[in-house]
Amino acid sequence: MIGVTILGATGTIGLNTLDVIGRHPDRYRVVALTANRDVERMAGLCRQWQPAYAVMADADAAEQLRQQLGDCPQVQVRAGNEALAEVAALDETDYVMAAIVGGAGLLPTLAAARAGKRVLLANKEALVMSGRLFMDAVRDHGAELLPIDSEHNAIFQCLPPDHQSRGLAAAGVERILLTASGGPFRDMPLDQLAQVTPDQACAHPNWVMGRKISVDSATMMNKGLEVIEACWLFDTTPANIQVVLHPQSVIHSLVQYCDGTVLAELGNPDMRTPIAHALAWPERVAAGVEALDLFAVARLDFQPPDMTRFPCLHLAAEAMHAGGTATAIMNAANEVAVEAFLDQRIRFTDIARVVEATLAQGRVEPATALETVLAADAKARSHAHEYIREQAA
Repeated sequence: MIGVTILGATGTIGLNTLDVIGRHPDRYRVVALTANRDVERMAGLCRQWQPAYAVMADADAAEQLRQQLGDCPQVQVRAGNEALAEVAALDETDYVMAAIVGGAGLLPTLAAARAGKRVLLANKEALVMSGRLFMDAVRDHGAELLPIDSEHNAIFQCLPPDHQSRGLAAAGVERILLTASGGPFRDMPLDQLAQVTPDQACAHPNWVMGRKISVDSATMMNKGLEVIEACWLFDTTPANIQVVLHPQSVIHSLVQYCDGTVLAELGNPDMRTPIAHALAWPERVAAGVEALDLFAVARLDFQPPDMTRFPCLHLAAEAMHAGGTATAIMNAANEVAVEAFLDQRIRFTDIARVVEATLAQGRVEPATALETVLAADAKARSHAHEYIREQAA
């Protein structure tokens, strides 16, 4: 039995992971579940899955969970960031699904890597904020890193098995084609973008996701973060990655080779597919996802992204090019800006302005220590909050 800890169990990725695990009860067991503040859903999951540990990031939520789980004394309820990191490194845990949204997921995901676990990486911010530090931890502690984002999982499947040891160029890879749906505003007139509402931004046409990542998809910051993540995962640069708008979200990404071959991974837009792939790799197990019906799909469309419409995509590439703590600064500013938009304190088009202004103010330093990354993150959040307050005044 493979022991699994799920960081972010009450979110979309966490729930889909449990769905896949539930299809293979003879293969996987749930060791620990974590969440932020969703006590009701967490209590239900604990009763269903009977984990040894349940961790809430919020201390008040943990106390409420203890009270609700009076009928489950075998579940140890804990609270806080230290407990999150500890359950990610438990001896009885083999695989860690890293699905906490945002920068909050960095420390427990890093703890899993340092404990030599198989890390199923859905939290892209771990690489965006501290790419070199994280990849060094994976290498130095013998961890396995498998991507869960549908795009990066597709790339992984399209690359040769020995690409990590040989490098992309030696493996004949010329470039990576990273697909994007374009979100709900791909064709909206530019002069209407400032008026879009949070509910409109969260209504993704193809994927069911949380509100933060849905807004990131609408601005295409999510794709910018994925470009950065792909650079670290596959040891390449933004110059070797082409973002391709593909509205149907059927081709999840492609890899172009020097002989003219282009390999693509196709499937229905369902996160259970990459989750099942990473859980079972190098084998395959059922994910509960229907096979793709090519006759129903009928057509596949592609177009280049409009940088005027999606300035966040350009800002992410600039931050990666700047290196050091620039990507941590950018990520922190975006998290603050998205929260402000969801709270209706700024407009949709202000998100990119907040990120750009914060990057302009932030001092970029070499990201050689975790403390440096966390300090840059905190300072960027302060700058972003201040910029939003000044604009509202």
